[in-house]
Amino acid sequence: MHLMYTLDNEESGEITKSAHPARFSPDDKYSRQRVTLKKRYGLIPGKK
Repeated sequence: MHLMYTLDNEESGEITKSAHPARFSPDDKYSRQRVTLKKRYGLIPGKK
């Protein structure tokens, strides 16, 4: 497996993912809204 740094589609139709995590900022102004949206749409990892 090789890592791609684009959002192109694979031959299988899946969208490629970034090989790098997002930057973290302790002064994140939008973390509350992000967590609320993840809870609303069931996107929190490990919870089903």
